[in-house]
Amino acid sequence: MTKTVLIELGLEEIPAYIVTPAMNQLRDKVAHFLTENRLAFETIEAFSTPRRLAVRIRGLADQQTDLTEDFKGPAKKIALDADGNFTKAAEGFVRGKGLTTADIRFEEMKGEEYVYVTKNEAGQPAETVLAGIPEVLKSLTFPVSMAWGSNTFKYIRPVHTLTVLVDDVALDMDFLDIPSGRISRGHRFLGKETEIATADSYEADLREQCVIADPAERQDMIVSQIKAIEAAQGVVVDIDEELLSEVLNLVEYPTAFMGSFDAKYLDVPEEVLVTSMKNHQRYFVVRDKSGKLLPNFISVRNGNDQHLENVIKGNEKVLVARLEDGEFFWKEDQKLAIADLVAKLANVTFHEKIGSLSEHMARTKTIAHYLAAMAELSDEERSDLDRAASIYKFDLLTGMVGEFDELQGIMGEKYALLAGETAGVAAAIREHYLPNSAEGELPETKVGAVLALSDKLDTLLSFFSVGLIPSGSNDPYALRRATAGIVRILDKFGWNIPLDKLVAELYALNFDSLTYANQADVMSFIAARIEKMMDSSIPKDIREAVLSSSTFVVKDLLAASSAIFQAAKTDGYKSAVESLARVFNLAEKAEAGVTLSADLFENEAEKALAAAVEDLSLSEDMAANLAKLFALSPVINAFFDNTMVMADDMAVRNNRLALLKTLADKAGQVAVFNKLNTK
Repeated sequence: MTKTVLIELGLEEIPAYIVTPAMNQLRDKVAHFLTENRLAFETIEAFSTPRRLAVRIRGLADQQTDLTEDFKGPAKKIALDADGNFTKAAEGFVRGKGLTTADIRFEEMKGEEYVYVTKNEAGQPAETVLAGIPEVLKSLTFPVSMAWGSNTFKYIRPVHTLTVLVDDVALDMDFLDIPSGRISRGHRFLGKETEIATADSYEADLREQCVIADPAERQDMIVSQIKAIEAAQGVVVDIDEELLSEVLNLVEYPTAFMGSFDAKYLDVPEEVLVTSMKNHQRYFVVRDKSGKLLPNFISVRNGNDQHLENVIKGNEKVLVARLEDGEFFWKEDQKLAIADLVAKLANVTFHEKIGSLSEHMARTKTIAHYLAAMAELSDEERSDLDRAASIYKFDLLTGMVGEFDELQGIMGEKYALLAGETAGVAAAIREHYLPNSAEGELPETKVGAVLALSDKLDTLLSFFSVGLIPSGSNDPYALRRATAGIVRILDKFGWNIPLDKLVAELYALNFDSLTYANQADVMSFIAARIEKMMDSSIPKDIREAVLSSSTFVVKDLLAASSAIFQAAKTDGYKSAVESLARVFNLAEKAEAGVTLSADLFENEAEKALAAAVEDLSLSEDMAANLAKLFALSPVINAFFDNTMVMADDMAVRNNRLALLKTLADKAGQVAVFNKLNTK
């Protein structure tokens, strides 16, 4: 007979961004614990609110499966002494398995006998195994943790209750000095402590105390309530998924409501209003049917609809204070001159080891000039780039960005347009921050893309130069994100910019403010980000072979890895790669400076390969290049079948190696083929 088990951990309020990951972690670790302990189950359901993490295991076996294991021990000649008695080696072996020498048998393997024992372990009752649940709870990890009371063990938040039920029976255990039972806490204001009758009644028992334990149910409630407001008010609510996930984990019993603010604040840029509502107050934005912002907001209360009018007034009062700030800064910032703000950036530290923001901008501007030619910008675009690179951080000193730092770049664009800057300059100021997240949007304009690349390149090189290099998961200056942004931008615009050559040129520059260092580390770091951008299903050998190629153009590296991955699924892949790998292996032995001479060719196969290599012309189409290289396989094989590369005549040998080196150099634009695994 199977059982249903409930495990709930009651805590102080958990930060919203941790709730769902912690719930999933608990589910996964419980599943692993049960599997490791041979306790079969059907499904695990996960529950969470800001004040609890829980799982319910359905179809749990009433006991472990029996375990039968065979163990091989020492050879018979070691296990027995001259008199045929068991040695200490044999006794120690069986003792370690919880057995005796009476359990020993001898079995032959490869002509020699060895000690073998079989251990039979009867399955324990489920309740006995579940006694290990506190250790599972203790193993949960969190980005932040704390200690409380007399506890030295740190956890996400103080623990208040532990409930472990097997059907309707409460198990006796404790976690961090909290004894288990069947008590759970209801809503902080609307509920009270309650007993969970059975594992199956969990949601119903908590619902009576105004707690919706199932996050999916809470989310459905929030969405349906917002949709009802939409229908009743004739408005459109922007149900942002990220905000919805956060709000979901702030409430145990959701009630959505609509509030309003004075329409005069609509004169403030929409981005300021949306930031105030969404980022600071966790409100959903309200628009009319045409998409125009309305002086309303949707919030979600952690409670019922009683006295909702007071809740609405309170939320409106808090929001107005934020909007007043926004309106004030919007008006005051327009009195500032961009030139004055730029001059003050000389007194703003970029990093104490690197220098000021002005110095960072100066280096960025120099890099931008290099990239402008590579990106083939027009004269107008170059003019916009030069101006944008001269002023692009000015908005950091505005009141608005000081109050709402999420608006850096966004306000820079708006203030630049008000000051008479061109649309290209203004857009670049905003776009240079992009992407601002792993999957964030990328610049749309060439000028913005080049400025973003330049800013991120100097950031990367500067921090590496002073030894501030990310290690492990530690990346306080978000250099991985910046480098990923470089790679993604280059990929989007398809620019034929070899990053290795670009970085080498940047390291050759001389700045009064900083000397770039640690070039090799920078290139390894960039390569790692490019590798991460490759399709996750592409095997490591393909990624390494491509990243070792002589091409370090992002779009080409990504295209080559994809082309080889697809080719690996075809019948001729193995033989073609092995032919090219043989070329690469021998090409490594070629002497430098040897000029290929047709006069030293001795057979037709040699001449045919030389002609094929001479005719081989590769393009930017990596799939086509790979097809051309694979098509050479019969010619390469014929060459090796009919030619002794390492001839006794050194001139002939070096000539043949030079021929293979020429082919390897061309093929190396796609990948280093002797790094590919064909086994």
